[in-house]
Amino acid sequence: MLPCFWKQTFNVDCMGCGTQRSVALILKGDFIGAFYMYPAIYSLILMFLFLLVHLKYKFKHGHRIILGLFILNISIIVISFILKTF
Repeated sequence: MLPCFWKQTFNVDCMGCGTQRSVALILKGDFIGAFYMYPAIYSLILMFLFLLVHLKYKFKHGHRIILGLFILNISIIVISFILKTF
């Protein structure tokens, strides 16, 4: 695993801490553990998969769906960071 530069420098978790471990847990088949490690992992995967499909097929309202997924992901990341920090 790559070390977190932010955590090494400031000794505080960043908003992305846990992403690598979450992906590793998914690859091992521990889907619940991956969610507990980084709650936004599944919505991020969904967003990137939809983005790739949208680039290929150009859905009519695809940009709105991507924007909604982006806002959902940012909300999940910020809320989980606040809950983890405090």
